[in-house]
Amino acid sequence: MTPLLQVSNLRVAFDGKEVVRGIDFTVQPGEKLALVGESGSGKTVTALSLLRLVMNAHITGEAAFQGRDLLSLSEQALRGIRGSEIAMIFQEPMTALNPLFTVGEQIAEVLELKQGHSSADATRAAVALLAETGITEPERRASSYPHQLSGGQRQRAMIAMALACKPKLLLADEPTTALDVTLRGQILDLLGSLQRQNGMAVILITHDLHLVRRFADRVAVMEGGHLVEQGPVAQVFANPRHDYTRRLIDSQPMRDVPPRLADAEGVSPVMQAQALRVSYPVPLPGVRGWFRKGEFVAVQGADFHISPGQTLGVIGESGSGKSTLALAALGLLPFKGMLSATGKAWHEGAAADKALRQAVQVVFQDPFSSLSPRMTVEEIVGEGLLVHAPHLSTAQRQSRALEALADVGLTQAQFPALLARYPHEFSGGQRQRIAIARALIVKPKLLVLDEPTSALDVTIQKQVLQLLQGLQRERGLSYLLITHDVDVIRAMAHDVIVMKDGVVLESGPIDRVLAAPQHDYTRVLVASAG
Repeated sequence: MTPLLQVSNLRVAFDGKEVVRGIDFTVQPGEKLALVGESGSGKTVTALSLLRLVMNAHITGEAAFQGRDLLSLSEQALRGIRGSEIAMIFQEPMTALNPLFTVGEQIAEVLELKQGHSSADATRAAVALLAETGITEPERRASSYPHQLSGGQRQRAMIAMALACKPKLLLADEPTTALDVTLRGQILDLLGSLQRQNGMAVILITHDLHLVRRFADRVAVMEGGHLVEQGPVAQVFANPRHDYTRRLIDSQPMRDVPPRLADAEGVSPVMQAQALRVSYPVPLPGVRGWFRKGEFVAVQGADFHISPGQTLGVIGESGSGKSTLALAALGLLPFKGMLSATGKAWHEGAAADKALRQAVQVVFQDPFSSLSPRMTVEEIVGEGLLVHAPHLSTAQRQSRALEALADVGLTQAQFPALLARYPHEFSGGQRQRIAIARALIVKPKLLVLDEPTSALDVTIQKQVLQLLQGLQRERGLSYLLITHDVDVIRAMAHDVIVMKDGVVLESGPIDRVLAAPQHDYTRVLVASAG
């Protein structure tokens, strides 16, 4: 069979530095190829280069699409292919969609420009495309702006736009990364269904091996700009030939935590909540809103406790209330009900809260945004000592900072002048280690881990989880782990609570809840994790 796309010796360079280094691959008509690799491997640049969408890049080689070399076509000729014969779904729909136009207008624009539809016909077709992607009330959603849609709805709108002209090849760049685990499955099933209906080929760019197993026919693995291995999915996963492929496949989080302890009498929990309720004021419609506010309940009646040296996992989709629960646990939101840490209640006064803030620290989701780019590593890690140990001298703070950094695997032998460096000089995994060191330096009893690995590549995720497991064993730390990743819960948690729409649906020991879930929603979460 003649390939739909044949890429030969593709090279992409920026200012003389190659980031894609002479790769070759083919895509057959109707085939699903997964392009897999970590951040910086070159997979997204490869896909964008096929349509020459990479700014200031020097691209060489050949990309023959139905007999035409995409890399040598004129800009005008290529513009006729983009969107009509080769379409693309970008990673983050909130930034890819224009916030000034409705979703329907943006889809209709494609049909008018590429298919020559009249405005009325394009509008009707846009509604039909939204309905085809499974969006409820497509007529109303077509009149909505991107910010008025949920993440899953925005991604479906992006798919509708990409498929408007029935392309022969779809480039899907991490199409499910920003979505919850159940939505990921829905979007993947939708892409598979539309792919079969339209007979189009798909290049799926991802680092999620679960998606590759579930979706792709063949897989091509990239590392450092090189294509190191490719072949049928079953064959590559069963018998990987390259060390990097083996590392990716072996990057599944592994459970290595202290055993679950029975609740012993006389042992006080590190954190305990009863009938915890968190709400936000919201405006009421009409004249009523002039005189009083309404209420949105984000967490309703949550009960939990965390034993010393143990991990409580909180799992749920976006909007379930798990992050609000974490903020309440940190004393950063007003709440009703009972919530205590190390036997003391929040909001009992400035001095009492200050002691609790030393005992309860936090590690945020994205280390790039949670570390100030204007502060050095010494200032970032040692900042807590200025508040909780102001009597220490500068030399003592530096010593404690170096000790905390060494505990998370960062030393001056690896990084000369470590304390004087800035966050941008480190990788994502190293930045997260710095964030963990910042939390550990004040010797807390409990760490609130808010999606601590979701912004990291799979191999780095495994390293960070192993670090957290080791710290728990060595120091007896307790964790409140917020995540939507069932695999991370399996690897880390002793107990788990499942949240949806602010309510705890199910709770208990990890082996019971995940092995024999009682609630339908928990069963869906577990099944979606593969």
